[in-house]
Amino acid sequence: MFKFLAITATAFGISFGASAQAPAYPTKPITLVVPFAPGGTVNLMGRLAAVRLGEILGQTVIVDNRPGGGGSIGAAFVAKAPADGYTLLLATMGQQSIQPLIAKKLTYDAQKDFAPIALFSTVPNVLAVSADTPVNSIAELVKYAKANPGKLNMGSAGIGSVNHMTGELFEYRSGAQFTHVPYKGAGPATSDLLAGQIQVLFANLPNVLSYAKAGKVKLLGVASEKRSPSIPDVPTFSEAGVQDADVESWYAFMAPAKTPPEVVKKIESAILSMAKDRQMATLLSEQGAEPFPGTSQDLMKLSDKESKKWNEVIKHAKIQLD
Repeated sequence: MFKFLAITATAFGISFGASAQAPAYPTKPITLVVPFAPGGTVNLMGRLAAVRLGEILGQTVIVDNRPGGGGSIGAAFVAKAPADGYTLLLATMGQQSIQPLIAKKLTYDAQKDFAPIALFSTVPNVLAVSADTPVNSIAELVKYAKANPGKLNMGSAGIGSVNHMTGELFEYRSGAQFTHVPYKGAGPATSDLLAGQIQVLFANLPNVLSYAKAGKVKLLGVASEKRSPSIPDVPTFSEAGVQDADVESWYAFMAPAKTPPEVVKKIESAILSMAKDRQMATLLSEQGAEPFPGTSQDLMKLSDKESKKWNEVIKHAKIQLD
């Protein structure tokens, strides 16, 4: 009799262990860690993505700013978070491909401690100077910097950040010399650029676009192969005489290592859908950014390529963090 009942239950698809199965992801709010301060491009990309990602996944995505260390503090927090898909990192080129090359005491392994999910967007980097800096072109800036080595202060979002490394690459290729002033994010650095406390900032375009349009800062060049549609009158570095100094900042999503593959796949699908959405493309364009959809495999390949590129610059500039 007992055997008959067991067979009958199986035949009807009844599973006495079904209640123990894990519920479908996600069932609660998701935290997206932005490893830089509010006010910068990374924060902007994170907040734009959080709203749409939450709509696609059917759960609120909360942005948690954890600035410092060129993005390494926020990255370390995510690396140690539970691998359940409820804590994600808005990864940057700096945090993933540059910091591991310069920081001796990095508390996470960029290759082993994260599960790559997907690429989201990209923005061009621009050379911005304060309104009262006595130059109006890259040629004038290089000439002034060479005649006054170290006199111009160059801000960045922190040692090893994309802003910093773009500046180092520019110095390497042009022969100009600036004094580096690191901040805990691009937002604070931009504030000091507006106030004239620093004179040079290699910024993500969204971070300074509105100020440039208002005449509060001057844009001298774009670190891209082609001009940006948002600022078509601003020449590329190459056009202005500085070769091989192109830098495109990209933004991607990562999760702690050992996050279940099915969860990673679901988030990847949502991000790719979001990055290909026409409305999102419009929102990004308004900020001077562009969609840059890519799979987890694309993200891994790009990170490796960038690491090799920046290793040369880091060795030349002798950059190292304790």
